[in-house]
Amino acid sequence: MRFAEPINFLLLVLVFLLGLFVFWGLARKRKLLRIFGDLPLIMKNAPYISFARQRTKALLLLLALVFVSLGLARLQFGTHLELLQREGIDIVVALDVSNSMLARDMKPNRLTKARQEIMGIIDRLEGDRIGLVAFAGESFAQCPLTLDYSAARFLLGAMDQTSVSTQGTSLSDAIEAAARMYDQQSRKHKVLLLLSDGEDHGQGAVQAAEEARKQGVKIYTVGIGNPDGEPIPILDRNNKQVGFKKDENGEVIVTRLDEAILREISLATGGKYYHATAGEMELDRIFDEIARMEKKELEGTLVTRFDDRYQWPLLLAIFLVVGEFFVPERKKRVGSPAND
Repeated sequence: MRFAEPINFLLLVLVFLLGLFVFWGLARKRKLLRIFGDLPLIMKNAPYISFARQRTKALLLLLALVFVSLGLARLQFGTHLELLQREGIDIVVALDVSNSMLARDMKPNRLTKARQEIMGIIDRLEGDRIGLVAFAGESFAQCPLTLDYSAARFLLGAMDQTSVSTQGTSLSDAIEAAARMYDQQSRKHKVLLLLSDGEDHGQGAVQAAEEARKQGVKIYTVGIGNPDGEPIPILDRNNKQVGFKKDENGEVIVTRLDEAILREISLATGGKYYHATAGEMELDRIFDEIARMEKKELEGTLVTRFDDRYQWPLLLAIFLVVGEFFVPERKKRVGSPAND
């Protein structure tokens, strides 16, 4: 036996206080009658009054309120198994973790901003499976497609520039790694969100996107950074900046957001490109697009449900209220009054 809404037991405190007030009122009424003289004599001259019946009626109503409180607390006992069906789509999020994502043209840096965007995506999911891919010069499946959003958040927090050993940026490898995570039998219900500054050191990103389209994948790209460019900081073990990356000639390397390649990738699959903003308005637009997509029925899960029995205390409360209605407050016949 359990109660699904135990907070409603607080109503019992109000019932208790109401009971104290009611019985205090009845006791005060008797006390006031004694002021006028001998109570048995007064009751003899008012034979229809019965304090006992008044107490009974009050008690019945108070008990009815007690059972109403039990009903509102949702009494439950007994269980049954229920198949919980889900509808949604499969979303893989590919995050660029290359060193260029440490640039600080977005605060505090591109990589942290991208993780914030992904966290906002996870927080909005309801019934959709999500997977995570970390990529730089190569790709790594950080989280398989799952409905466990807590696990996805935890694994997202571990994604940084050290997640992939090979530096650089290969967008084609990221797209291919993401495509392998989907159900290969289906040609629908697949979305890839690719967050990157677009600096592609590999080749064939658009061709990889076209192959993904043939598998039913629609790619939405989010550009992180500034097209004007930003130097790449060098961090020590404590993540403190100690300088900027330089090329072989000693010149500071500047990383720029390449919107053109990201736009080409998304258009190749019928998706769209968005530029990351401080207010993250692009997330609203992406989810408007996803909401219009056809959902698929995901594998059902058997869950244990408790059986509600709140009807029983509510039924008892109704009987008590009806019973109180049929208990008269006054005596029907004149008789020798008792000392009640």
